[in-house]
Amino acid sequence: MKTIQLKDILSISGKGGLFKFIAQARNGIVVESLEDKKRHVAPATARVSSLVDIAIFTEDEEVALSDIFFKIHELSEGKETLSHKVSAAELINFFQELVPEYDEERVYVSDIKKVFQWYNQLHQHDLLEVIEKEEEETDSTGTDSKGADKKSADNKDAGKNPSAGLPSTGKPSTGKPFAGKPSTAKSSAGKSSTRKPSAK
Repeated sequence: MKTIQLKDILSISGKGGLFKFIAQARNGIVVESLEDKKRHVAPATARVSSLVDIAIFTEDEEVALSDIFFKIHELSEGKETLSHKVSAAELINFFQELVPEYDEERVYVSDIKKVFQWYNQLHQHDLLEVIEKEEEETDSTGTDSKGADKKSADNKDAGKNPSAGLPSTGKPSTGKPFAGKPSTAKSSAGKSSTRKPSAK
């Protein structure tokens, strides 16, 4: 099964656009903006989310953002997809084609907008690499990094926050994007964190 490679692509709360992880810094991480290529240090207190950790809530489980991006990639034949600036009705209609079983109570239009906005930004910068899914789900030692314990905890925490349409899918990270406790810049980049098992 194929998916989209999202390793090292980050979202930082309060900052527009996406960033690429460059290196670990003493007080955080060095990131590079995809838009202007400028680098800066995201402090350890920043709410940083790795796109590889994001999934969409459905009625029964979670669907990884990388898998949704692959569906968009196929439907659009590798071209740019629907703009995030179109009407809410258009966004919802197309998203229902991608994830017909998505949880409408926990996945908001604002989350759906981010899905299309991020996809188009990655397309613009030629960062939509198609890979085999096993390649993304195993770490450098060949060990599957998913774990049921973290997923269960994420689902429990997400129910307490109305913006929890985009939970973590199981890569090393603390917290969830747009919801839950702030993740540190250090752990969100997948560095020096203990392994633990979205977009609304």
